[in-house]
Amino acid sequence: MVPPVPPGEGRFADNIVFFARTLRKAGLKIGPASIADAIEAVEAIGMGSREEFHAALFSIFVKRHEDKPVFDEAFRLFWRSRDLVEKMIAMMSPRAPDNREKEKAKAGETRVSDALLGDQRGNKPPREEPDIEIDARFTTSGNEVFRRMDFAQMSAPEIALAKKELSRLQLSLDTVRTRRFRPSHVHRLVDPRATMRSALRTGGSLILPRYREQKEIRPPLVVLADISGSMSQYTRIFLHFLHALTERRRRVHTFLFGTRLTNVTRQMRHKDPDEALDECAAAVKDWSGGTRIGETLKDFNRLWARRVLGQGALVLLITDGLEREGIELLSAEIDRLHRSCRRLIWLNPLLRFEGFEPRARGVRAMLPHVDEFRPVHNLSSLSDLAAALGTGNSSTYDPRRYLDRMRGLA
Repeated sequence: MVPPVPPGEGRFADNIVFFARTLRKAGLKIGPASIADAIEAVEAIGMGSREEFHAALFSIFVKRHEDKPVFDEAFRLFWRSRDLVEKMIAMMSPRAPDNREKEKAKAGETRVSDALLGDQRGNKPPREEPDIEIDARFTTSGNEVFRRMDFAQMSAPEIALAKKELSRLQLSLDTVRTRRFRPSHVHRLVDPRATMRSALRTGGSLILPRYREQKEIRPPLVVLADISGSMSQYTRIFLHFLHALTERRRRVHTFLFGTRLTNVTRQMRHKDPDEALDECAAAVKDWSGGTRIGETLKDFNRLWARRVLGQGALVLLITDGLEREGIELLSAEIDRLHRSCRRLIWLNPLLRFEGFEPRARGVRAMLPHVDEFRPVHNLSSLSDLAAALGTGNSSTYDPRRYLDRMRGLA
């Protein structure tokens, strides 16, 4: 229980203002009106339990689905209880050295810590350190470190910089040959019909051969992106990447899925990426919810496959593969999707962990039916993917490596 504050005493309203400033520094869009509404909401519900207080501030400050992890982490750090007696006892008690492996930072923790402690770090006087000469021939540059940084561990300025890098991403445009022909000046393949039509203009007195060549087109790109709760920390940066693809490539079809399938192709065509993402959030009803990969693939194969998978389409499937229902349907539907497209690339953020093993049932059901199995958790992996869209399959990301591991685990 949060202790009640008598009216007119304390600085509770000031603390809410400081908390809102912290959220704003962490990347949430919060204005003065929202702060006033939050103070009125807390006064209306009274100081009850911590859960009620969290729900009141959450309903005012969180306006986007992807802001939930940042808000939860900021609330935990900002409004945690002091427990002074316990802390003093712990400080005076002897402690054994902690040799445990450090846990990986939670999603949004870096942004929140920078927002809370950024000013304090900036006010510290500079330390006088001796000049040390370092041989940097075999070291890693700061830009390379940034490109390998996990999106979930980036601060708010780093995420803004990552979005700018995605907007400047260079794409290799692949082409496929069709059964249709177009006129050509290369004397390789004679076009009989064009030759006869040209001869008819002169009554057959002059017959000049006409030539043709096979027509090449850029195939459609179809993206199926998972927006369930387990993927929420990557969703918004992925959508920025998909917006960059839509701007630089024709015939890009984007579908989002959690427990249902939503076509957001029209929303992603807006020039402004923030406006496009806001319209996507308004169109999707199951953001950060559960996952039903098999059912959504079934809906796509039944309703959209024949419309968008023609002319050698390339399919990007962005999901962690954590299916919560039976895998028989998932295995059948992804096999059907694989046979309906020219190339199926599975992008899985779980590959950011070293020694990844396909233990989940959904992952085991999907792996035999994909052409490539790639990580997608930092700028480096997205750049490699953009370069690979115009080339063939890469042996580096061959899913057969993980299939061999599956047999070893069995």
